[in-house]
Amino acid sequence: MGRKRKGRDISGWVVVDKPAGISSSAVVNKLRWAMDAQKAGHAGTLDPEATGVLAIALGEATKTVPYITDALKAYAFTVRLGQATNTDDAEGEIIKESDIRPDDAAIKEALLPFVGETMQVPPKFSAVKIDGERAYKLARDDAEFEISARPLWVEELVLVDRPDADHVTLEMTCGKGGYVRAIARDLGEALGCYGHVRDLRRIWSGPFDAEDGISVATIDELAKSGKLDTYILPLETGLTDLPEVKCTPEGAARLRNGNPGMVLAATVEYGDECWASFEGKAVAVGRYKAGELHPSRVFNLPQ
Repeated sequence: MGRKRKGRDISGWVVVDKPAGISSSAVVNKLRWAMDAQKAGHAGTLDPEATGVLAIALGEATKTVPYITDALKAYAFTVRLGQATNTDDAEGEIIKESDIRPDDAAIKEALLPFVGETMQVPPKFSAVKIDGERAYKLARDDAEFEISARPLWVEELVLVDRPDADHVTLEMTCGKGGYVRAIARDLGEALGCYGHVRDLRRIWSGPFDAEDGISVATIDELAKSGKLDTYILPLETGLTDLPEVKCTPEGAARLRNGNPGMVLAATVEYGDECWASFEGKAVAVGRYKAGELHPSRVFNLPQ
């Protein structure tokens, strides 16, 4: 018999506006402790010095994490021109410098190839695995290795400010797996002046906005009081990018047991991935086939 998890069996989403100077995993652990939650996980790591949306899933909501990870995200970031670092951000060592400072028109033109379906090489100081090892560990050991380019969808990448000759502020909307540090690095290379990220903020991720996030200070202030529960968003929030179908009572019972169940679907077609609800609560995610949902994930929520 498996060991019972310690803590409260609570499910849903909490949006944290992560500050600089703390890792994403540390914020997750802090919230789990503060809420005495059995289970928690986040939908997309932010670098320790980055700020903004860190969407944390509790309990059964962790089953919806892939749908937030796959959703579009928006970032605002400042690129320091004229310097390349070994980490592609301000935390690293300067490895190349240039006196070239392109004008705004040149920067806007250089941004164009980054939009749409692109291929991106992640930074060497990243969590990408190389033969079973994390790239950042190999980089710290000064190992020689290459990282393969990966596909990335960039919806938008625009110049929003030019504080001075050395800095440019950009906003980007992109899909899964995008590294802002790689954008800064590659933009600097394209402009012939080098570049790295000075500061980075995730503005929104899927349905979650930074302006709606709670602070780490609030988590500390309300820890163990039960008052943090007021910030829990429904599990279903993590499914907003999927179409919803309605269960029949019999269909809901079958789905909860992991079997195909009858659903009422007017907006989906055969083979579409969707989620089924009964009386407003998520029951399962799966594929719609001939009047039934064939479940891939089932939610064990109170009925």
